[in-house]
Amino acid sequence: MNLATLALQVPTILLPKEGIDLGRWAVIACDQYTSEPEYWQTIDRLTADQPSTLRLVFPEVYLEEADGDARIADINQCMNQYLADGVLAAQEQGFMLVDRKTSHAPSRKGLVVALDLEAYDYRPGSKTMIRTTEGTIVDRLPPRIRVRENAAVELPHIMVLIDDPEQTVIEPLFDADLELAYDFELMQNGGHLRGWNVTQQSLLGQIGSALQRLAEKDRFQKRYDVDDDEVMLYAMGDGNHSFATAKAIWEQLKSDASDPADIMGHPARYALVELVNVHDPGLEFEAIHRVIFDVNTDDLFEKADDYYRQAGTPCQVEWYEDFAAANAAAEAAGTPHALPLVAAGRYGLLKIADPTLTLEVATLQNFLDEYLQKTPAARIDYIHGNEAVSRLGGQQGNVGFYLPSISKHDLFRTIVRDGALPRKTFSMGEADEKRFYLEARRITR
Repeated sequence: MNLATLALQVPTILLPKEGIDLGRWAVIACDQYTSEPEYWQTIDRLTADQPSTLRLVFPEVYLEEADGDARIADINQCMNQYLADGVLAAQEQGFMLVDRKTSHAPSRKGLVVALDLEAYDYRPGSKTMIRTTEGTIVDRLPPRIRVRENAAVELPHIMVLIDDPEQTVIEPLFDADLELAYDFELMQNGGHLRGWNVTQQSLLGQIGSALQRLAEKDRFQKRYDVDDDEVMLYAMGDGNHSFATAKAIWEQLKSDASDPADIMGHPARYALVELVNVHDPGLEFEAIHRVIFDVNTDDLFEKADDYYRQAGTPCQVEWYEDFAAANAAAEAAGTPHALPLVAAGRYGLLKIADPTLTLEVATLQNFLDEYLQKTPAARIDYIHGNEAVSRLGGQQGNVGFYLPSISKHDLFRTIVRDGALPRKTFSMGEADEKRFYLEARRITR
């Protein structure tokens, strides 16, 4: 089986050496809790003086602080130190089978692999084997590029989806006799994580054969009712901008290479990810909500009224006693797009008549983009969970919008037929279900 035709590489994974406390080594994805610095302050205390991936990543809650360059230099230095000290130990070349228990799901199965960035293009309209599921915000790449461009290793929080309703790729591996690599409790309500090394050639071939069947053109065209010749096998789940960052670095390396043939074997051509079957019972799609900070709420609603009226899709705001009442009104509304909201402790419902876009998130985001452009003092954050929206959006000068989730079973068909969704349309699980950093891989020669 030629795995390269499937944009797949068998990586050499790095894990912490024996004796390191994995419960303090593994921390959650850097793009979580971005409006809750107290979460990251707690993690800093928990991992003090201990080897931890917290020292190897840049939590985005700190992106706006003035010490960014120094923080990145410390990250790169720590990576080199961990390698020199043997904190990170190379495993036998292979994949990593993982099983994650969370407070919301008893099991979510995955397979850590390396994907070929040559088979990915985040630009709109691209039809590569690996495709983005949401719009890529190019302005969000530079800080990530600065972290990765001089990094010795990568640590993925990237989760990539496959559409495997018959469960032929990942699930059969749990019947195999595999070596246990780790088994421990994650911090901060993260659940429990187990991993097994998948190194046997027979199993690697089995995985390749199953993916090859998913990638057959006839199956692809029939399943999604299209006549495209370009097959999509993988869809970005979490970590879209991290994967796009890896792509940008790889393209720059190719551009700078004196020998184009030699550079194609560079380890930065690949990115470590966790593959997850979109049909896994432990995987749920959650909505990503919006909270707007530092605004005059009356002004925001006046601007919304102007924007939607000029667009020919007039809106109105109704006020309710609490979130439950606003949410019930949204479900009962005859208006196609009705979004519950909270503004300085008051709960309401934004109703938009005759929307021209299919998804509520697109209808809302288009207005928010224009509003934020014209209101420099305001800022937006993308929030997981109704409770966090109520807490943050309920503060004076803030407005929170609650958005509905989409069906995971429609994702691949939608991406194949319609292209990428609006950015931050869905989340794979709640915030504490996001991937924790654990495995690493060298990305330098």
